[in-house]
Amino acid sequence: MPTLNARASILAYVRLAPLSLAALFFPAMLLAACGGDDEPSRTSEPAAATSTSTGAGPVPAVGLQLVAKGFSEPTFVTNAGDGSGRLFVLEKAGVIRIVKDGQVQAAPFLDIHTLVDSEASERGLLGLAFHPRFEQNGRFFVAYTASNSQHADTLAEYHVAPGAAKADPASGKVMLAIPDKYPNHNGGMLAFGPDGYLYFGTGDGGGAGDPDRTAQDLGAYLGKILRLDVDGGAPYAIPKDNPFAAKAGAKPEIWAYGLRNPWRFSFDRKTGDVWIGDVGQNEVEEVDLQLAASKGGENYGWSALEGTHCFRPKTGCDASGKVPPVFEYTHDEGCSITGGYVYRGAAVPALAGFYLFTDYCTAELRALRGDGAGYAAVDLGPLKKGPSSFGEDEAGEVYVLSDSEGAVYRLVGVGR
Repeated sequence: MPTLNARASILAYVRLAPLSLAALFFPAMLLAACGGDDEPSRTSEPAAATSTSTGAGPVPAVGLQLVAKGFSEPTFVTNAGDGSGRLFVLEKAGVIRIVKDGQVQAAPFLDIHTLVDSEASERGLLGLAFHPRFEQNGRFFVAYTASNSQHADTLAEYHVAPGAAKADPASGKVMLAIPDKYPNHNGGMLAFGPDGYLYFGTGDGGGAGDPDRTAQDLGAYLGKILRLDVDGGAPYAIPKDNPFAAKAGAKPEIWAYGLRNPWRFSFDRKTGDVWIGDVGQNEVEEVDLQLAASKGGENYGWSALEGTHCFRPKTGCDASGKVPPVFEYTHDEGCSITGGYVYRGAAVPALAGFYLFTDYCTAELRALRGDGAGYAAVDLGPLKKGPSSFGEDEAGEVYVLSDSEGAVYRLVGVGR
């Protein structure tokens, strides 16, 4: 497990008063996603160009506003896009709860805990996405680790009657089940893109250093972002323009590959660009970027590369055809990236266009934006400990979960 360095004391440009980085007692949920897989340390070698500067410049004043608490190991928060203003909070054990007007509703929106394996640190209910026409059709999709002998990384569809506050657990239909023999690197992010297709992020399956070499294997679902047409067939259809739809031996669902654990990725709601926070092994955390004009098929390098550094082999690795991250940082600065969103809300206008992310170990809120010469990150101050995920509401305001506190916070502007 990486050792937290002086960064944990947080030399912030702006402090989120009265917040502070608490003592080093972190739950197990995401720490196993970092480079603590008993992989021996190694000598890294630059393999491709990168941009890792940390210039300052104007720094927005940002604070946190408590929205709701009392959740058990929250893993994700999102909205339904139905104009209701509701937030939906996932709990690792297999329950989705509704927050309405700052109040946690007594009845869960969905309870599938009997189907979910949440015993290991990174298993559980991990992803949720509502159909773009959810208000009319009541369809939504979840990603979870199945409580079966294969511990399958599972994508399932559920249904709720229009206007109803509770979904029927019996309405669930498994769409894809990927056997996963290791307890970590499960991915689980779900999001609909501007094209109307459902994107599903999978980790490399776990174990130290991608032992089964899944991330570079186009014949495996693991270590990928998949792209599915949930309206074109049952349980889904393959979009005709998926990059490997016609490639012999490849899984036609694959949109991008070479990922270790894309715990959270997101679409910029203004540009359509995809931002990917990919959790590293022992040395490097990375942010990958896929522009909206992409036709898919990007190879982000794992496990030949960890960020821009050789991983397999330790020196002289083949970086050809692999897309380097737009930003990376070493484990001198953290241990497990939590990817977020490009800010498009109104509460903090100075954050517009910045990609927000953090690290589970340091809990430092960071903002990234390109300046024509590369990408630079600025530090905005400490979050509550154990930031397990970000989320957005219908207006584009950004939320962050505290795994250790079981709470949801909203990012807000503060006076100087």
